[in-house]
Amino acid sequence: MNQSSNINSTGGDHDSKSRSVAGGLSLDLDPQQLHRAIHEIPISENDEELTEIDVTGSAGQHSVLMRLDHPIRIKMEGPLGDYAFAFNRQADIRMTGAVGNGVAEGMISGAVRVRGDAGVGAGTAMSGGTLAIYGNSGSRCGAAMRGGGIFVRGDVGDEAGVGALGGMIVIGGDAGHNLGDAMSNATVFIRGDAASLAAGVTDAPLRKREQLRLGLLLINASIRGDAKEFRRIVPVAMLEAEANERGELNPNWR
Repeated sequence: MNQSSNINSTGGDHDSKSRSVAGGLSLDLDPQQLHRAIHEIPISENDEELTEIDVTGSAGQHSVLMRLDHPIRIKMEGPLGDYAFAFNRQADIRMTGAVGNGVAEGMISGAVRVRGDAGVGAGTAMSGGTLAIYGNSGSRCGAAMRGGGIFVRGDVGDEAGVGALGGMIVIGGDAGHNLGDAMSNATVFIRGDAASLAAGVTDAPLRKREQLRLGLLLINASIRGDAKEFRRIVPVAMLEAEANERGELNPNWR
């Protein structure tokens, strides 16, 4: 049933960072109807306050809420299938439960927070925004990403960051084989161990300014941990360029 005609914002505390939408929406709607209904929800005039909506009926579905382009906060429960929230722009999505392959693939901006495990290819080809996974992630996490940040509280599988051109991947646990990419400008931080590093990639300690930066990013992603516990995974050529520049990053290291 289409509930978009009777969606109303509820009043709330002025100090709150979000306001709720009465009734919510259900994924029992036709996907096009749901997409249209979400984009018709009025946005807050306060840039620091997001209108919030609950979405139900999502368990087991594939390609959930793809191509959103609306500054709204969405809360929902899984598990979800493949390609959930792909190509997200602006939306702040908070989901409880596991997701399949390709979560947040191609994300441009906004945030996707998954309180569960993710399948293969989480954050593939994303160019902006934040993907936070509070469980484990499968292989090829962050593959071909160009920007944005991926935070995984647990472990990641093989080939994390393969083909990445930019952005950042933070791994709170262990990684599988072939972590990183020797031709990458992406930054990889890891707290645990990697089964193996990709050819031409090395393990390096964090510099002071990176500890400060990572500490702020961990807080922003609501991931517990001391930045000092992490190490960098960087191309050998980049590390050599940094040494030649007396510790300053050389953007033309390749």
